[in-house]
Amino acid sequence: MRLNLSESNFALYFVSFLHFHGTMKHIYEYPRAALTVDCVVFGFDHAELQVLLIQRGIAPFKGHWALPGGFVRVEETLEAAARRELAEETGLGKVFLEQLYTFSTVDRDPRERVISVAYYALTKPTDHRTQADTDADDAQWFSVSQVPALAFDHAEILHTALQRLRGKLRYEPIGFELLPPKFTLSQLQALYEAVLGTDLDKRNFRKKVLSFDLLLPLDETHREGAHRPAQLYRFDPVRYDHLQQKGFHFEL
Repeated sequence: MRLNLSESNFALYFVSFLHFHGTMKHIYEYPRAALTVDCVVFGFDHAELQVLLIQRGIAPFKGHWALPGGFVRVEETLEAAARRELAEETGLGKVFLEQLYTFSTVDRDPRERVISVAYYALTKPTDHRTQADTDADDAQWFSVSQVPALAFDHAEILHTALQRLRGKLRYEPIGFELLPPKFTLSQLQALYEAVLGTDLDKRNFRKKVLSFDLLLPLDETHREGAHRPAQLYRFDPVRYDHLQQKGFHFEL
């Protein structure tokens, strides 16, 4: 069969033919920036708000402390990449994870043009054994008040995550992600004080928290130091979801 094609039509035909048979890829006119994820992992232990950091084992910033993270693979979603990097660099698995912000300063990474989508995670340090792996030499918990100098722009990312956590803690019961399943009201107040960075009136705090009717009192107590045993409670997420559907707003 003979094709009667002009030069321009032949060019269009040839490109279509190659595209159809998968032998030609689209050429982008502009260079593309690399994409990474960085994770701010918060924990609460010994009445302190803590953040999980890794010690970089490769350049740039080899030996410096940084947030867990890395490059996003072509076949991954952002959240999948964040969870993979957490597992690979720290050993952390199933944790509360939420997207935070996109950081795109042109010179934020000395290697190349890199845009980072940051996430923050909440977990209980006692529930997970941290274990550095891949390009991390070490993984440790630090008090947010005693964080060492961080690589890249990770100090800015940590600050942004801390501000987000402080805001959401007042309007959503996400703080319970940082507490053990059973806790005392003193432990709950200590968490809020550690995150918000301020002292709270004990009587008013307890009155407000109990008025939500979201805490289930348990037939168990916990002794803290020389004090008398304190009542243990459990957060009721089912009731919270039910109240939310009715327009309930959590606010502390």
